[in-house]
Amino acid sequence: MFDLAEAAAADGADLVRLEVGEPDFDTPEHVTEAAFEAVRDGATDYTASAGIEPLRRAVAETTEAEYDLSYDPDQIVVTNGGMEALHVAALTLVDPGEELVVPSPAWPNYGIHAALADGQLREVELPPPYDLDAERLVAAIDDDTAAVVLTTPSNPTGRVYDPEPIRRVAAAAAAHDAYVIADEVYAGLTYDRDPTGVAALVDHPERVVTVGSLSKTHAMTGWRLGWLAAADPVVEAATAVREGTTSCPSAPAQHAGVAALAGPDEPAERMFEAFRDRRDYVAERLAAMDGVTAPRPEGAFYAFLDVDGATESLPLAKRLLEETGVVLAPGSGFGAGGEGRLRLSFANSLDRLAEGFDRLETFLPIE
Repeated sequence: MFDLAEAAAADGADLVRLEVGEPDFDTPEHVTEAAFEAVRDGATDYTASAGIEPLRRAVAETTEAEYDLSYDPDQIVVTNGGMEALHVAALTLVDPGEELVVPSPAWPNYGIHAALADGQLREVELPPPYDLDAERLVAAIDDDTAAVVLTTPSNPTGRVYDPEPIRRVAAAAAAHDAYVIADEVYAGLTYDRDPTGVAALVDHPERVVTVGSLSKTHAMTGWRLGWLAAADPVVEAATAVREGTTSCPSAPAQHAGVAALAGPDEPAERMFEAFRDRRDYVAERLAAMDGVTAPRPEGAFYAFLDVDGATESLPLAKRLLEETGVVLAPGSGFGAGGEGRLRLSFANSLDRLAEGFDRLETFLPIE
């Protein structure tokens, strides 16, 4: 859809781009300046594979203060974005032939990570409203399970999982000597409750690998800065894996990360408030529309639309682009559980969201 939209825009089409999950804000100025200062001071060499100590300490302090997670700096591995953290976690935990269990709809790269580890993806479909169905997940966990991925808040549904089903799934994983990979890159964009990390909720936190990132909360997608946090044996293995991949993250980016986490909070707070205002607007518009339903987003910046009468999401997304100029992501890209649905990203201004919904109302209900 991104490529189709780029081609349409090149032909002069007036588009409302709601397909990409990327903040529409600039990186805070003090963060950018920290990177320039680091370069001027000579921070252009390799760093330790696990990342510089000030950044690992800042991650540990931030995740404890904001998500009730208790990790020592030595239990944190800084990575080139949350995506690499998830890839490294899969390479560390998944042996050939083992399964990565993922609730669906889900971010599609989990399947790629399983394949790169010579493992298998096992999707567990969650029906609308996409609550974490512990019974379904537990039934899918067996001795072939290497890890279960829990993404909360969820991309693409915007749901935040409740503690009790998380505990049940984590207990089942531990009983089969498996792990939980807690993808919490959107944890800082949790709107209706205080965010708590999965590892803080379960009886076996040593069986949880926590993944975080600065991309979404601090508008730092291009800086490629994330992390994984885990018990000592996992961190030792993950650090060894990184020796054979990218060795270490960019040194200037790491210094920028210290500034993002340890510096002024106001820029990130303003972005959070803007996303929350947009979430409220999107929820109100969806509730008033005919022909479409969606769970109220509780986190991240996505709404997952169930369009009455839709069976195949890619043709529907193409038709929307061609007939209205609104660009959404087809749900089929998020696994079997997303087919027939569309993901709307509200990482765009209120004015553009209003224009997008006005156009959608001329299209829905579909004929």
